[in-house]
Amino acid sequence: VQLQASGGGLVQAGGSLRLSCVASGSIFSIKTMGWYRQAVGKQRELVAVMSTRGNTNYGDSVKGRFTISRDNAKNMVYLQANSLKFEDTAVYYCAASLTTTALGSARDYWGQGTQVTVSS
Repeated sequence: VQLQASGGGLVQAGGSLRLSCVASGSIFSIKTMGWYRQAVGKQRELVAVMSTRGNTNYGDSVKGRFTISRDNAKNMVYLQANSLKFEDTAVYYCAASLTTTALGSARDYWGQGTQVTVSS
């Protein structure tokens, strides 16, 4: 199983970015997909996650600015990040909780991360 994220880059404060992530490989069922981020010198934190049914959970610092969405048929998750702030600068990681067999337990998989840099 691989998670490949894309869409990061350099953006000015107040601007927008759209991150994408696709899960591939021997996947039976994806439970949740989402995004976490880690800034230099800080712990990894939740950005947003979404269940297959569409239930969402956002980190407090991004509520009202970021929107998560999924395309379940394509095993993809997106993050629309608006009104970006300098403090949003971080490596953004795609993550998924999924099963690889019908009887297997779900486990977490992580992508390689994509850098988002917001200039003030």
